Amino acid sequence: MPTYEYRCKSCNYEFEEFQSMSADTLVICPKCAEPSLKRLMSSGGGLVFKGSGFYLTDYKKSGTSAVSNTSTTNPTAKPDSKPEKQPVKESTSSPEKKQD
Repeated sequence: MPTYEYRCKSCNYEFEEFQSMSADTLVICPKCAEPSLKRLMSSGGGLVFKGSGFYLTDYKKSGTSAVSNTSTTNPTAKPDSKPEKQPVKESTSSPEKKQD
C-alpha cells in the first residue's frame, strides 16, 4: 500500500496518508476540517528491505554455475570457456580376491 501526500488549500497543512490504491482520495482536512485537500504528486518512496538481507544462494538454481567451477579448477579460465576434459584411465587389472 502506498503513502500519499496531501496539502490543504485553506490552511496549507501537509501530511502523508497510508492508504490502498483503491481507496478514495481524502477531501476533509484533519486540521481545519475544510473540504479543500489536494493530493500531491510525489516521487514515491524507495524500496524498503526488511530482514537479515539477501544472499547469492537465496535464488540460486540447482547445480553450480560455470563461473564458480572455473574459478576453483582453473583461475585463469574465462567464464564463457568450457572446462577442459581430462582423459579417463581405465583399470585393466581387477583386484584378486583371496579365498581361504
